[in-house]
Amino acid sequence: MKKILLIILSIVALTAAAQTPVQMLDKAVAAMKKGVVTANYSVKSSKGNMSGSITMCGNKFRLISSDLKCWYDGKTQWTYSKATDEVDITTPTAADLQMTNPMAAAQGFKKNFNMWKAATQIEGHYTIMLMPKTKSDIKKLYLYISNGTNLLHKANFQMKDGTSMTLTLSNCKTGGKQSAGLFTFNKSQVPAGTQVVDLR
Repeated sequence: MKKILLIILSIVALTAAAQTPVQMLDKAVAAMKKGVVTANYSVKSSKGNMSGSITMCGNKFRLISSDLKCWYDGKTQWTYSKATDEVDITTPTAADLQMTNPMAAAQGFKKNFNMWKAATQIEGHYTIMLMPKTKSDIKKLYLYISNGTNLLHKANFQMKDGTSMTLTLSNCKTGGKQSAGLFTFNKSQVPAGTQVVDLR
């Protein structure tokens, strides 16, 4: 009888200690809010590959790649495209930010997706499977959160048109401080003569 009681208590303890997908996503958002977060990123998709670096602080971010540069100071977004050789200035909506800002995307996942602990887990990570609550181009999404840092390591998007996209973050570092100017556009950061278009 004592052995059975011990087993039951052990199961209850494990269940209480287990993290739900929502709790893990909350931890990932909390980890991103700890001062400045810097990381390298790579995106692989059927439409091509891209890589670069990202710096975040709260709802501000800066994204740099060989073809694209983006700055967001919490209100205004500046986006430089090498293809068009211009900088567009916009005031992005919440939906716009979910496509560019990992912080906004993570918070949007909680609101707009149902989530479960994925059937297949990868060692060292907590994997969440998400499916949209309403009509969306996304069929299914997998988030891989590091057990050690609670930071997002990888996101795999499976689209309804059969294509997929995988975002991988590496060399993540948290803490430290950055000047507010890091998240605003400066003409010296793009080639001389680049046209600046204000779309606000």
